[in-house]
Amino acid sequence: MAKWLRSSNFIDLKVKDGVATVRLNNPERRNALSFDLLSEYRGALLEADDLRSVSVVVVEGAGTDFCAGYDMKASYSRYAEEAQGGESPYRTGIASMDDDAWKLERYGEFLRTAFDIHKPVIAKIHGHCVAGGTDLALYCDMLVAADDARIGFPATRAMGSPPNHMWIYNVGPQWAKRFLLTGSLVLGRDAAKIGLVMASYPAHELDAQVAQLAGSIATLDPELLACNKRIVNLALEIGGAMVVQRLAAEMDARAHLTRAKRDFDTDVATLGLKGAFRKRDEPFGDGIVVPTW
Repeated sequence: MAKWLRSSNFIDLKVKDGVATVRLNNPERRNALSFDLLSEYRGALLEADDLRSVSVVVVEGAGTDFCAGYDMKASYSRYAEEAQGGESPYRTGIASMDDDAWKLERYGEFLRTAFDIHKPVIAKIHGHCVAGGTDLALYCDMLVAADDARIGFPATRAMGSPPNHMWIYNVGPQWAKRFLLTGSLVLGRDAAKIGLVMASYPAHELDAQVAQLAGSIATLDPELLACNKRIVNLALEIGGAMVVQRLAAEMDARAHLTRAKRDFDTDVATLGLKGAFRKRDEPFGDGIVVPTW
């Protein structure tokens, strides 16, 4: 039985038979992304990349969800504290579009670690993988989902634009627009049909299927794996993927200045977060988009 090598506040790391498992471990918050969680996430990935015993990394979430997005409860609490305490001495207190973009870029550096490390990374997706959860997952090299996983970025309905934009590289421009213009969700089985994830399986088979994939990759030379991962990523970089990531952060900062975001913030103040989400999503029903083939 593999032991957890790293078990910190929000991230666990274990290694067995060449496979490192990095587990988001804040199930009470549905593995919502905070600065502290992302800092630990980056550290665990870098440690796995450094270990000679590791060939491949699997990223998973503890509890009912892979990742339910950015930790909005913590963010809005911080906004309220800053409003009462006056201007923050640091840029992390959002005071301008440039400050906002700067902060989003720092978060992006943490999330992009899976893309940047030499060893391949598989995202094992179950439950909800929404908003920032998709930012995290789409930087991984391969995504494997449960058939009933719910994937999407509903925050585009009122709160902004994905600050990390790998959508177009997985589903092309029309489907990328379909998700971003409506905030629709897609089930794992349909995400596989359009290329948003590589494959999907019944939820009870997900662990075994990912273990089989990771196990087969782990039999190969890590240096050879690095060559083959890097050439694909270099092609993405030559095609402008990393420039798009910088622009995505700036576009999200711009989106935070829109009337829709101001109205949503007003709803949060009057209705609370849950009420604001309910009002935002009500016109879309279950919000699930289904490919017609």
